[in-house]
Amino acid sequence: MFGQGLLKGLQITWREFFNKKVTILYPEQRPPLPPRFHGSFRLEAEKCIACGICVTACPNRVIRLDSVREGKKRRLTYYVMYLQYCLFCGLCVESCNQEALHFTQDFELAQYTREDLALVLVKAPVVAEAAAAAQGEGEGA
Repeated sequence: MFGQGLLKGLQITWREFFNKKVTILYPEQRPPLPPRFHGSFRLEAEKCIACGICVTACPNRVIRLDSVREGKKRRLTYYVMYLQYCLFCGLCVESCNQEALHFTQDFELAQYTREDLALVLVKAPVVAEAAAAAQGEGEGA
């Protein structure tokens, strides 16, 4: 029959016309995200032991970590993630044995310049006296 495809198309259109709308007004309303959503990163610096497992687990070498040795412990001084190369695979979060690195619900990560994509999570000033004292303790032991 001529126009059968048109009738089927209109039937679908009218059925969807009366269904509940699924469109949200994005800037005013946030979309519902699952709890395990891979958004931006959050680091709990007090939990981090600067072991570097997250650095080695990352397939794209996105993470840069610096630390200072204080006696037998290490203190985290610098932790940055270069998000322009990140796959958001979650291997760094999964490999953290202290559960210091987590995903957040923030997905608005667009920036205007490449330099702004570097996510600096820890940038603590290195105190020269503390570093010298840590080296002196290591030599005396």
